[in-house]
Amino acid sequence: MLIAIKHIHLVSVSVWIGAIVFFSFIGAPAIFKTLDRQTAGDVVGVIFPKYFMLGQICSVTALVTLALLGLSAGFQSSVKIGILLLLVMGGIAAYSGMVNGPQARAVKEDIRAETDATKKAELKKKFGKLHGISMMLNITTLVLALSLLFFTVKYIALPL
Repeated sequence: MLIAIKHIHLVSVSVWIGAIVFFSFIGAPAIFKTLDRQTAGDVVGVIFPKYFMLGQICSVTALVTLALLGLSAGFQSSVKIGILLLLVMGGIAAYSGMVNGPQARAVKEDIRAETDATKKAELKKKFGKLHGISMMLNITTLVLALSLLFFTVKYIALPL
């Protein structure tokens, strides 16, 4: 049973890290290079809710499986640090998917509907800030995920 839990844990962490790396460094840049800016933004806007949901699902799965491993093999420091990292990463995924992402989508819709140039400029500035926060959160999650790998090597080797 614990081998299955370890496997599920590794898959959830791997899928999450793979999705972050693929979307951030391959998918989104290719979309913005191939399509005009507005269409690319629309495509990425459709992907983002699913991307953040994947992060939320992977974070919960990884957190639950790591807690089960901790209960079974003991809560050594590597397990505790892994749980802490997953809590922060999961919080970022939840915030990105439920707060920052919807706010950015709403502002983007407001930009398209706005006809006043001054108000449109203000909305674009607000969108830029939200986009910057989103990028910062995404990179933070990636850095934390790569840090998690260091500890995963330690706790995944715990005896069953």
